[in-house]
Amino acid sequence: MDSIRMAIFKAILGPTNTGKTHYAIERMMAYSSGMIGLPLRLLAREVYDKIVAKKGSQAVALITGEERLEPASASYYVCTTESMPVQRNVDFMAVDEIQLAEDRDRGHIFTERILNARGQAETLLLGSETMRSVLVQLGIGVQITTRERFSRLIYGGALKISRLPKRSAVIGFSAEEVYSIAEFLRQKKGAAAIVMGALSPRTRNAQVALYQSGEVDYIVATDAIGMGLNLDVDYVAFSNRSKFDGRYHRRLSAAECGQIAGRAGRFRNEGFFGETNSCPPFDSETVARIEDHNFEPIDALQWRNSDLDFSSINSLIYSLSVYSKSQVLHRSSEAIDEWVLKRLNEDGKLASKVDTEAKVRRVWDLVRLPDFRRSGYDGHARLVLGLIDRLLEPDARIPDLIMSNWLKDISSTSGGINKLQERLAAVRTWSYVAHRNDWLANPITWRQRVREIEDRLSDALHDALTARFVDKRTKFLLAGIKNPDRLKGEIDSSGEISVNGLSMGFLQGLDFKLAKGKHQIENRSALNLVRSIVRPILDQKLTEVATASTSAFSLSREAVISYKDVEIARLAKGKSWLLPEIILIGGDIGSDGCRKAVISRLYEWLDWRVSKLLKSHYQLFRRNGLQKLSSVERGFAYQVLESGGAVDLRNDKYKSLLGHKEREVLRGTGVRAGRYAAYTPEIKHVESLKLLATLLTVGKDTNYHLENIGTKSFALDKRIAEEKLAALGYLRFGKRAVRADVVESLGWELSKCRKESENPVFRVPDSLKEIVACSRKEFVEVLKGCGLMRVKKGEQGGEVELWRFRGRGKKKQGESSETKRQGKSGVPKRRGSDQNVTESTNPFSELANLFSDSPKTANKNQKRR
Repeated sequence: MDSIRMAIFKAILGPTNTGKTHYAIERMMAYSSGMIGLPLRLLAREVYDKIVAKKGSQAVALITGEERLEPASASYYVCTTESMPVQRNVDFMAVDEIQLAEDRDRGHIFTERILNARGQAETLLLGSETMRSVLVQLGIGVQITTRERFSRLIYGGALKISRLPKRSAVIGFSAEEVYSIAEFLRQKKGAAAIVMGALSPRTRNAQVALYQSGEVDYIVATDAIGMGLNLDVDYVAFSNRSKFDGRYHRRLSAAECGQIAGRAGRFRNEGFFGETNSCPPFDSETVARIEDHNFEPIDALQWRNSDLDFSSINSLIYSLSVYSKSQVLHRSSEAIDEWVLKRLNEDGKLASKVDTEAKVRRVWDLVRLPDFRRSGYDGHARLVLGLIDRLLEPDARIPDLIMSNWLKDISSTSGGINKLQERLAAVRTWSYVAHRNDWLANPITWRQRVREIEDRLSDALHDALTARFVDKRTKFLLAGIKNPDRLKGEIDSSGEISVNGLSMGFLQGLDFKLAKGKHQIENRSALNLVRSIVRPILDQKLTEVATASTSAFSLSREAVISYKDVEIARLAKGKSWLLPEIILIGGDIGSDGCRKAVISRLYEWLDWRVSKLLKSHYQLFRRNGLQKLSSVERGFAYQVLESGGAVDLRNDKYKSLLGHKEREVLRGTGVRAGRYAAYTPEIKHVESLKLLATLLTVGKDTNYHLENIGTKSFALDKRIAEEKLAALGYLRFGKRAVRADVVESLGWELSKCRKESENPVFRVPDSLKEIVACSRKEFVEVLKGCGLMRVKKGEQGGEVELWRFRGRGKKKQGESSETKRQGKSGVPKRRGSDQNVTESTNPFSELANLFSDSPKTANKNQKRR
């Protein structure tokens, strides 16, 4: 093979961190013109920015597949290898990472540049030492020199991701894997930056800036990091060592691992590499190869004929299939552009239109559109064939309206990370199109428009990546662990707690809630630090509650205690419904002493509230009122306590045990014992009943609250249980519930009516129904429930209804009316309690004994509080 005689034609080979690319850039800027081909658009943008900083933007051109910044006065061209305008004459020419010439997909492009890209004064080929042998075999007359790595590369073994040191790069081989690792690092370390080949240069530079500035200590990247990206990385951790290369999953070679691991250690700083996550360990041989940069030499390069025949599509396809005569140049596998060209040729109708050399060249330009969208052969072919249909004629151009419609769907910045990446990939396609002067009607306009869209999407993607994977709070806290004294917690009027101005969460009552969102603090060390900072603030709040006045507290029907309308505690089942347990809502971060003070204050407040609204219950239970009663009195009082508000005595066989003396004693304790019910006077007051219902509901499945609570009577739902009615002081009368004290008032009036009558049969005035506050029909049911029965209508058939008490008919001969007369209370007079009822035979003795410990327990709890 003929070689072009050059003043200087060198191949500079060596591992990473040898300064090869830096040397080439310096050499290029020493000439009046030059060109360098780089393997990635990201790296091309990085080099472009460096040269612009020294030569000015008007002297430097950036040419990639989808971006073209080419000032008219440009002397230096920074390009991706595929986009190098090698037809231009420049003094200096360089091609970087030439070992990619063995890559199945892109290799033939690198081989073409190795063989034919030349500068008039100097040409440099930069790459791995593995290229030495094949360059010699090519016979191109290149002078080969080797550069040594500036620092050592050392195997560091396996480490958990959570144990990785700062300034580490974790390598994944898919977007899913990269995002998963980044999320884990966010949780454990507070933040992670992202670098992938699919990112736009603008997004990638913004992410790298987070890392390089120290704002983020970890970076998660694909193998794109191995292609010359300059980062201050101390440790490279492989999370995997296999990748999908577009055709199938395969293990990375030792040379590929060395290329990636070589990103660790900049200039003279030693670098380390190892495994993490589920990556299999490196074997000793591979470790030795990577540390010594000693890899299997490349013995063949991918090649495709560049001397093409454009006379027809068939001729073009044939010329692409030509094999090289060199043993080291292997015909590359069918690339996507060649595959699309053959598919076009199979469509006879379309192929017949490609009848001139100009059209063949046009088609070849179109099929070489890169598959930026990663849509696969079929998906990409559909896009290319659509373009060919519009642009087959050499003078055809895409109208502005069509271009505008294509860009409309991909210009939105809404959506998540994946959606933004999809749109950026599509934008890269239209950016490539816009940089073809012979494809668009107004290419300059559309270049600017596409660039604006890409910039907006890039910024949105950077913001989305940062929002998802950079948790400033956690990172800030982790940095403050070593110097906690420098961290100051503050709380504002809304309850928001911040540390050194950075929001950490909110204090709702006594409960500290971490700030919610995508970055809720999950790191254990950071959480512990937050708690230690919040504790003094919470203790101040607890102290405020513990010393608050009675009016500051309230109790909801859901048994929740609030302080200044903010929930701070709830009632739970205790030893008695009158003695519930109080459990704080939150406050767990506070000190034990402050929490106990609050609980003690709440017990004190609840005790005060019960004493005011449930005075009878309080006296009997809390003040040992039961202890002062006889067994009979104690038994009836206990029933009322257990029930809540009242006990229905209509069917109670023991009510005859209550004489005038016992009733008076019970009245002194607050319990009223009448003809129909035993109850406490608190049932007359709505607020007392609400508290009663709340306390009875605690720890039970039954909700004791009623809508009509406190009214004299109300229409009754059959589903309401008797015990629930009694608990709130009501008795059932057919389809109506009547409050116990109202029933007793009615009973008193009925007794008066009976006394005023000369016969057991008497008239019940219609006005008495006002006592119960019900209709006439309902009143009849109430009277029946009071033990009355309606007498048949008289001879006159008049409108007056007559009633008598059930079981009290005609007087027996010789029996005086006094014998059957009712007492003032409306209850039959007691049969000599002294002769017939003793403590030993009293049916309430056993009941009283069962309850005998309760007052002691109550007293004990009172002392405890």
